[in-house]
Amino acid sequence: MNFQDFKFKEFINQTLETIKFRQPTKTQQKLIPPILAGRDLIGEAVTGSGKTHAFLLPIMQNLDSNRNAVQAVIVAPSRELATQIYKAAQEFQKFDENITISNYVGGTDKNRQIERLHKTQPQIVIGTPGRVLDMINSQALIVHTASTFVVDEADMTLDMGFLKEVDMIASSFAKQLQMLVFSATIPQKLQPFLKKYLHNPVEEQIRSTVLVPENIENWLISTNHKKNETTLELLKTLDPYLALVFVNTKGRADELHSFLSQSGLKVAKIHGDVEPRERKRTMERINKLDYQFVVATDLAARGIDIEGVSHVINVEIPSDLTFFIHRIGRTGRAGLSGTTITLYEPADQAKLQELEKMGLKFLPKAIKKDEIVDSYDRDRREKRKPARQELSNTTRGALAKGKKKVKPGYKRAIKWAIAEENKKKTRAKRNKNASDLREARRKSNK
Repeated sequence: MNFQDFKFKEFINQTLETIKFRQPTKTQQKLIPPILAGRDLIGEAVTGSGKTHAFLLPIMQNLDSNRNAVQAVIVAPSRELATQIYKAAQEFQKFDENITISNYVGGTDKNRQIERLHKTQPQIVIGTPGRVLDMINSQALIVHTASTFVVDEADMTLDMGFLKEVDMIASSFAKQLQMLVFSATIPQKLQPFLKKYLHNPVEEQIRSTVLVPENIENWLISTNHKKNETTLELLKTLDPYLALVFVNTKGRADELHSFLSQSGLKVAKIHGDVEPRERKRTMERINKLDYQFVVATDLAARGIDIEGVSHVINVEIPSDLTFFIHRIGRTGRAGLSGTTITLYEPADQAKLQELEKMGLKFLPKAIKKDEIVDSYDRDRREKRKPARQELSNTTRGALAKGKKKVKPGYKRAIKWAIAEENKKKTRAKRNKNASDLREARRKSNK
C-alpha cells in the first residue's frame, strides 16, 4: 500500500514527498481509512509507529483552508509533545499558505495569544490541555466550530492528572464531533471518559512484531550494585554522539545528574519538575549538541523528540515495561543505527525475563579496560547441564532408598554405596579365585 491509495489533496502529496514519506506505516494503514470515514477511534500504538501523521493527514484532507474558524483541536500532555505535533503540522503550510495553525502551551505569553485570538481564529489548534482550556475559558478561543478533537498519549494524560481538563475541553464542542484517542495502552481509569464522549468507536490495537528493529543493538551489562559508577564508566567508554540516560524517578534523575556532573561530564537533565522555560532552554541546547549526555525520566520517552540519539541507556528498568519499549524507540530513528544498553543487578531478573517473554533479545556485554566486550549469558549456570555419571544398578538402588528425603550427608552416602559395591566385587573376585584354585588342585590330585 502507498499514500496515493488514499487520494490525498495535492498539497498533502507534495508535503509527503518533501518529508520523504514513501509508504504508510502499519499504524497509518490501519487508522487513516476509518478516520477519513469520519468514525470515532481509539488507537493503541507505540512511539515511532507513525500515529502523529495517522491523524494529521486526515485532518489536512478534510480541512477547508478558506474557512477562518477552528476545525480541529489536538491536545497532548506535555509542551514538548505538543510542539512536536505543531512542527509536523507546519510542514503542510509550505504548500498551502492559507492553512493557519496555533500552538498553545505553558511557558508562553498567554495575554498575547488571547489578543491574537480576538483578531482571528486558527483552523487547527494544538496544545497542552491546561493552556487550551485557559484559551476557551477566556472566551478567546472558539472551539464549537471544530469537527475533530484529538487526544494524543491519553494514558500519559491520565498519569499526569490532565484528564479533568481534557474532559472540560471535550464538553465545549458541538454534539457532531469526531473524537480520536491515541494511547500506548488504555488503562481502566480511562474507560469512563471514552464511554462518555466516543460513539461506536473503531478500536485498533497495533502491536509491532519487532520490538527492537534490526538497526538497533540491545545490550545488557551487569552493574554489581554500582549503577552510578557503571554509568559513568560506560559513558566515558562509549563516547556517544548523543546518549539518553533513563531513570525511573525525578529524585533519581537529580541524584545521577549531580554525580555525573561532579565527575566531569557535561550533562543535561529533563524531568517533570524542571521549570518549562528551563526545559525549553535545555532542549534548545541539546538540539544544538551542547550536551552529549541527557539524564531523563520517562517524560522524555513519551513527550520529547530529540534527533540524533545514538545510545539509550536504561540505568533502571521501569515497572511499567511499555515504557521500556518507548525508551528503545528514542534511538535508531529515520533508519539510522542505534544502541540500547540496560544496566541490571540480580533484583532485575524478573523484569528481564518478562521483557524476554515479550520478544526482546539481549546481548550480554561487559566493560573491560575501557572497551565494551562480549560477556556471558546471565543464565549460564541454570542452562549448564550437569555432567552424567554412570552408576551401577546397585548404586542406583542405594541412592533410590534415600530419594524421598535428601539429608546433608548424602555425598558420604554415595561414597559409602560405591565403596560397598567395590567390596562386593572384590569378595566375589576372591571367591572366584579360590574356587578356581580348589578346582585346579582337585584335577591335579586325580
